[in-house]
Amino acid sequence: MQGRFKRDGSASAEPEPQHGGTGPKAVSSSPQHAQNPGQDRPSDSGDGTGRPGQGTAAPASGQQPPVKPAKGSTGPGPRIALRNWRISTRLVSLLALPVVAATSLGAMRISQSVEDIQQLDNMKLLTEMTKQATELAHALQEERDQSAGPLAHGSSSGAIAVKGDREKTDRARKNFLDSSEAIDAASKDGNLVGVRDSLVGLAGDLNDLERIRSTAYQAEDNSTQTVEAYHRLITHLLDLSQDMAEATSNPEMIQRTRTLAAFSSAKEYASIQRAVLAAALPASNTGKPDLAENDRLYAESALQSQKSEIRSFTSIYGDGAEELLKPISEGNPVIESSDAYAGRALAKQGALGGLDKRSYQDWLDDSSTKIQQMKNIELKLLEDMEQQARELRSESEREAIISGVVILLVLGVSLVGAFVVARSMIRSLRRLEDTATRVAQDRLPELVKQLSETDPQDVDTSVESVGVHSRDEIGRVAAAFDDVHREAVRLAAEQALLRGNVNAMFTNLSRRSQGLIQRQLSLISELESREADPDQLSSLFKLDHLATRMRRNGENLLVLAGEEPGRRWTRPVPLVDVLRAAASEVEQYERIELASVPTTEVAGRVVNDLVHLLAELLENATSFSSPQTKVKVTGHALPDGRVLIEIHDTGIGLSPEDLAAINERLASPPTVDVSVSRRMGLFVVGRLSQRHGIRIQLRPSDSGGTTALVMLPVDVAQGGRKPQPKPGQGAGNGGPAAAQAAAGVAAARRGGGRSA
Repeated sequence: MQGRFKRDGSASAEPEPQHGGTGPKAVSSSPQHAQNPGQDRPSDSGDGTGRPGQGTAAPASGQQPPVKPAKGSTGPGPRIALRNWRISTRLVSLLALPVVAATSLGAMRISQSVEDIQQLDNMKLLTEMTKQATELAHALQEERDQSAGPLAHGSSSGAIAVKGDREKTDRARKNFLDSSEAIDAASKDGNLVGVRDSLVGLAGDLNDLERIRSTAYQAEDNSTQTVEAYHRLITHLLDLSQDMAEATSNPEMIQRTRTLAAFSSAKEYASIQRAVLAAALPASNTGKPDLAENDRLYAESALQSQKSEIRSFTSIYGDGAEELLKPISEGNPVIESSDAYAGRALAKQGALGGLDKRSYQDWLDDSSTKIQQMKNIELKLLEDMEQQARELRSESEREAIISGVVILLVLGVSLVGAFVVARSMIRSLRRLEDTATRVAQDRLPELVKQLSETDPQDVDTSVESVGVHSRDEIGRVAAAFDDVHREAVRLAAEQALLRGNVNAMFTNLSRRSQGLIQRQLSLISELESREADPDQLSSLFKLDHLATRMRRNGENLLVLAGEEPGRRWTRPVPLVDVLRAAASEVEQYERIELASVPTTEVAGRVVNDLVHLLAELLENATSFSSPQTKVKVTGHALPDGRVLIEIHDTGIGLSPEDLAAINERLASPPTVDVSVSRRMGLFVVGRLSQRHGIRIQLRPSDSGGTTALVMLPVDVAQGGRKPQPKPGQGAGNGGPAAAQAAAGVAAARRGGGRSA
């Protein structure tokens, strides 16, 4: 170094004599003692690193105060709580009840339709059974009526015809019994139990047919006995239609079964008249008819019953009954003649003998015309019943299909609608959630970082909207979030501006303080140069060191404000000079011992900051160790060009937790806040090391106390050049030239850091 800087910042061509304020002072009086080792607090000046556990507890720098829970907050509660359900789950639950209700009602409707179909299937079976019963009843009527004449008069010529009629009846009976098996199978579900019981009784009655045949028309003057026996069987067969009416609840089918029962009964009463008169008439036209009074009364009652049943049929059938009865009521002379003949023959006792002579065959031929027409009408009614049953079943099937389709359609529309509504809500909520998360985790922290590092006017503080512009509650929440986002950005900008103003205040205060301190140091130096009394000179040295510490505190304010040093050295400075300059700024400088410092140079741009950094560490080491001990400073040049500086003290040491916390703050200096003022030295060391890539770490010392490791990178320790070690050339306390260079560095720092 060419000379040294004076305290006023001007460089002199000749080196000044070393004074007490510029380097380690050799004084006759004992130096001011540091704090006792047992005292757990930082140095009084507040510029120490403030080791944890060695001072009043204070929040760590940059650490936010604990956030109190919101009033009335009880936590989210159990996961199964309704308020913790997802929106999609709530929507599904909301729609589940009406959908389940609608599905249940639809299922009931379909079930009812299925039951109707089953009932109509049973009705179809009953209609078929009724048809078979009607056929059997007609066969019994033909057998009874056609065999009345031959059997009543013992005619052998009609035996073949009687046998043929009976064979027809047997075939009809077999068909009827075979059809009853289907009813028996269908009755297992309990719907046709009554019909099955009727069929069981009817099958037992049909077993008596052979007995009736064996005694048919054998009683003299009593054909009623045989006719009545057949009539009971036929009546039981016709009653099946009534059982069928009871087995169904369809009003149309009930009406049709009643009309069929009424007309079949009328046909049976007409057949009874035919049988009684056939048994009474002779085999030839010349014979004499023989109609017993009992038979006449029986036949006359049948005639009245026929008329009554026809009236019932007309009443039940309603419109169209007269049209349906035309074949037997008008337009047919044979039927009209036979009706007139029967009416006169049965009107009173002996009336048959006064009528024209007829054989029973003539009567059967004439009366069978009406019976055949009635049979045709009966078949027409049966066909109508079958057609109605088929139509009702088809209609029930259509209703069941339509109901099923409607239910599926309603469910589909409900599910699609629920999906669309849920998707719309969930998309908006997810967009709101994603935006809120991105803003909270990325946007705001990044914006705050930008505002803290650059001019707030150069930072884009525009707020991007969530993008949910609906008028529902979600849209209003999104709008409110946008407002909150804008307010948060505004507050962050205001906070950054306030922080910038505070930094400006720090800078102004520091500059003013430095100006005053500079004048004070100049005055002290002047007094030192004129003072010869050792005691007075020692006091001046103490004032010099106190002023130096005050100057360093002023520089700390500049570091807090993020300001760079105004002036820097343009040429490298030996490391030993930097260490001596740092030691000269420590109050207990005489306790600092330099040993084995490598012959390396520090880049000029780093000299002022490195002296400041090392001074803070040395001040801290002397403050928290016994005044009777030494603080040793050693240096090691590493093969890769880096330089490791170790500062050892024998203080009370630190716990592993405190060491970890301090090292964390040194590696990542926190944001400036109130706690920084309590541990300003720790913050300043971290900021200065971070500025130049210097690594600092504290660790326990092997001999007790704490060791501070300062790793200088290559561009700092070598000025960007490759290391050039010089074996055997080291530095301890140094010689006069080294002391003079260190004094020059210290003087330059006092003078504002102007380059040599």
